[in-house]
Amino acid sequence: MTPGIYGFSAFALIGLFFLIMGIRCRHSDKPSGFWANAEQFEVTDVRAYNKAMSKLWFVAAVLYTAIGLPLLTPANILLVILVSIIGCMVVTIGIMIFFTTVIEPKYKK
Repeated sequence: MTPGIYGFSAFALIGLFFLIMGIRCRHSDKPSGFWANAEQFEVTDVRAYNKAMSKLWFVAAVLYTAIGLPLLTPANILLVILVSIIGCMVVTIGIMIFFTTVIEPKYKK
């Protein structure tokens, strides 16, 4: 068993968490918030907003799981860990940028 299996498991658990958030978002009747400890803005179409948010969480789940995949290879583990950490930062910042530039302006009252 490679030592990277533990790192991949962590990324897969994060992906599973985002998948569960996406499912919860899809079936919610209230607008789902994005920022922690922030006031939720008024939404024009709650159903469409929650659908867009669930898609965002589904994409995040796939990306985080994919970021962990290189940890399963027998390559230089330090390089792979560095790539995974940088990938994690890029995906997180990309999700925030996508929310603030695409989803929020489209559904904000």
